[in-house]
Amino acid sequence: MKMPIRSAGFLLIITSVVVVFLIITREEEPRVQQEISPLKISTTESQEKSNPSKENTKIMVDIKGAVAKPGVFEMPVESRVNDAIKLAGGFTADADQSQVNLAQKVQDEMIINIPVIGEEPFTQGEVSSIQTEKLSINYATQEEIETLNGIGPAKAQAIIQFREEHGFFSTAEDLLQVPGIGEKTLNNFIDDIQVP
Repeated sequence: MKMPIRSAGFLLIITSVVVVFLIITREEEPRVQQEISPLKISTTESQEKSNPSKENTKIMVDIKGAVAKPGVFEMPVESRVNDAIKLAGGFTADADQSQVNLAQKVQDEMIINIPVIGEEPFTQGEVSSIQTEKLSINYATQEEIETLNGIGPAKAQAIIQFREEHGFFSTAEDLLQVPGIGEKTLNNFIDDIQVP
């Protein structure tokens, strides 16, 4: 009689251990899921937050001259002149393609004027000055920059050199990084320049 009691007690202990093990395992699984789920949600949220900002980086470009469909087009911020011309239906037969830099990045409010063969080319600085009455600091020549209040030949050259070495200015405040341009100087001409 003692053996069956011992066997029953042994079985009871084993059953208790298995039940406790299952309870512990079930409690740990939801914890793991709870730990993983917030990570997935936060990753998704960060992707969703980054995507709208990319969608909001659209620019408007005015395409004129020898293209099939001249007009104003909305484009992604990293677009090139080549992309803009495709949107406008491509070059016409009389377009002087040799005067167009197809690899150039487009900017908001940019005017792309495709000349006809034999026509005098426009420089972006001239077009920008005529159309907006502001000087496009990213395209202006040294002579055009020197027309700004408080800018002489040395500072104009410094602006061009900085632009060539570091790329286009994104904001007017980027000009403060140019040697010789301080806040006082920038305030003298900030209303006369166009910066994308």
